[in-house]
Amino acid sequence: MPRSHRELTQTENGQEMGITTATAEEYNLKKIEAVIRSEKFGYVKDALAKAGYTSLTMYEVKGRGKQSGIVETIDGKTIRADLLPKTKIEMVADDKEIEKIIKVIITTAETGTIGDGKIFVSTIDDVVRIRTGERGSDAI
Repeated sequence: MPRSHRELTQTENGQEMGITTATAEEYNLKKIEAVIRSEKFGYVKDALAKAGYTSLTMYEVKGRGKQSGIVETIDGKTIRADLLPKTKIEMVADDKEIEKIIKVIITTAETGTIGDGKIFVSTIDDVVRIRTGERGSDAI
């Protein structure tokens, strides 16, 4: 059974701050985590913005998949790159929008070769919105 919204007010540095909490069931939100090739990030970000999804968080990460890195021969020397640079994108969106967002990411980031990345979708348990009196808007 979902908890109801709770309003909390506290003062920080003389500024009133409102905090609203609610369960994700009330918002029906999901979290998307996409790990993609770093060189594709700009294209994905632009495609998502064009589709109306401008809010995201990006991290530069390193990792490896099934290929366990890559081996290249340069000037006769064999070089093994165990962890490859990737970009991780995190977004929170309404459940109804998830398929569209995933489609935008896949069609923009896919090269058709090993190492294109992965997309994970998970449920958000709780949502906390912080509103400051000075700004008068929601911020997460």
